[in-house]
Amino acid sequence: MTEQDVYLFNEGSHFRLYDKLGAHQMEVDGTAGTHFAVMAPNAKHVTVMGDFNGWNKASHPLASRWDDSGIWEGFIPHVGKGDLYKFFIHSHHDDYCVDKRDPFANYCEVPPNTSSIIWDLDYQWQDAQWMKKRKKHNALNAPLAVYEIHFGSWRRKVEEDNRSLTYREMVDHLVGYIREMGFTHVEFLPLMAYPFEGSWGYQTVGYFAPTSRYGTPQDFMYLVDQLHQNEIGVILDWVPSHFPSDEHGLC
Repeated sequence: MTEQDVYLFNEGSHFRLYDKLGAHQMEVDGTAGTHFAVMAPNAKHVTVMGDFNGWNKASHPLASRWDDSGIWEGFIPHVGKGDLYKFFIHSHHDDYCVDKRDPFANYCEVPPNTSSIIWDLDYQWQDAQWMKKRKKHNALNAPLAVYEIHFGSWRRKVEEDNRSLTYREMVDHLVGYIREMGFTHVEFLPLMAYPFEGSWGYQTVGYFAPTSRYGTPQDFMYLVDQLHQNEIGVILDWVPSHFPSDEHGLC
């Protein structure tokens, strides 16, 4: 985080904060590892714990920035893609201690497990033609017919213990159906990380992580990519107003 990042953050105009907070793989002085950053303004101490340190709550402390931004950050060498982690927060308030998932994580464990996973967002998009025409497709005077689905229950594999489809499996079923029925867009009920399997997803614990129930972030990208390549717009039901009370979440 630079001083300019902090300034824009405090101003409420930092539109790429996900590039700064969370867990980001990088090299420092030729050593590969991961940089961690989290905002915890009421914390007394913040550490990173994970499978790479035996979930030790003391071995990898983060440093509080000097500028009173409330941001804690640090680089941990030899930690990378696929490693599980959480932030351990020791609060100023009544010495309250809690293990928190990373609110800026891109990938999380499948519930009921609650750890974040260090990941990357590498993907070769093939939807350039759609992106060129997106404004035209989404214009106020353009025809719009939206098909809304709940991903987990729309189509299931009955022969495989009635499981839901994966992001990639959904392509084979959804694209043809949408085109046959004449819809221009598909709207997914919330797919951001949420804890309770029986819900519709309106209890977000990770705004930057598609639920891992159906695959990796790249699998989700593939789904969106294929829809775009077939001239189908994608709308996500984004839920900024419903926080669950799960201790590992945002509350």
